[in-house]
Amino acid sequence: MRSIKLGTRNSPLALWQAREVERNLQNRNYSTEITPIVSSGDKNLQQPLYAMGITGIFTKDLDIALLNHEVDIAVHSLKDIPTELPENIEIIAVLKRDFPQDVLVRKPDAETLDLRDLKIATSSLRRRAFWLKEFPDTEFSDIRGNVQTRLRKLEEQDFDATLFSLAAIERMGLDIRYEAIPIMISAPAQGVVAITGRSDDPEMKEVFKEINHLPTQICINIERNFLNTLEGGCTAPIGAFAEINDKNEIRFRGRLCSLDGQNCIETDEIFTYKEGVNYGKKFAEEVIRNGGREIMQQIKTQL
Repeated sequence: MRSIKLGTRNSPLALWQAREVERNLQNRNYSTEITPIVSSGDKNLQQPLYAMGITGIFTKDLDIALLNHEVDIAVHSLKDIPTELPENIEIIAVLKRDFPQDVLVRKPDAETLDLRDLKIATSSLRRRAFWLKEFPDTEFSDIRGNVQTRLRKLEEQDFDATLFSLAAIERMGLDIRYEAIPIMISAPAQGVVAITGRSDDPEMKEVFKEINHLPTQICINIERNFLNTLEGGCTAPIGAFAEINDKNEIRFRGRLCSLDGQNCIETDEIFTYKEGVNYGKKFAEEVIRNGGREIMQQIKTQL
């Protein structure tokens, strides 16, 4: 078989993810080649993502490379992939999820401050709204860039703390202090590495069948269907997290908030999974009926 070309963003975290997929392939005796590609989201670090007006900002350039046969597969953080994929592109595998949580990283001189008194740097509408739900007087700054860039900005600029996905910190092996934030619900599919391929490439789909982690796939499908039904794209403050417990039940937590965090609708369900049931859609429709439609219309108007 030919050497498999893996497309990836060229950030340190994205390259770690690509090497993890490469390791899975090489363990199965496939020859591989990593092809870094600069994404539009990495070229513009000044504007917050929601102000750039499109979804898929981190995936578009990799999609083009994939469709142009410049690469055989593309490796992504799944939370960056829009729920509506381009024609002839599909998610062909996911790796086992690790570290899905959001965590807080403070400046040393802000370690004794109460959470409500922190000035927070984040460009994520979800993180802002969920924080404002608990601490409505918080002052925010925008921050963009990879993990290392944001840590440098935390050191140099005028704010007290910022929020990361724990996966980013752990995968980079960073020796920094962080604290869990129970008030947060993760972005849909946070902490999951995904592999996309061309729908008309059965060879790649067959290769990745044995790499795909089915329990993770079941959970992220629920989360992404929840997001898709709410029509959140990558911009609305939507959290969704599903996990399988030791009784083979799934617990799903979902949340939709207004931009100011003061109007939130949540769902928390435990159920026995049955194949063929669209649980994410079902739970999202409950949120919509309970006032979610009005929140989404308000968000679209404000943005």
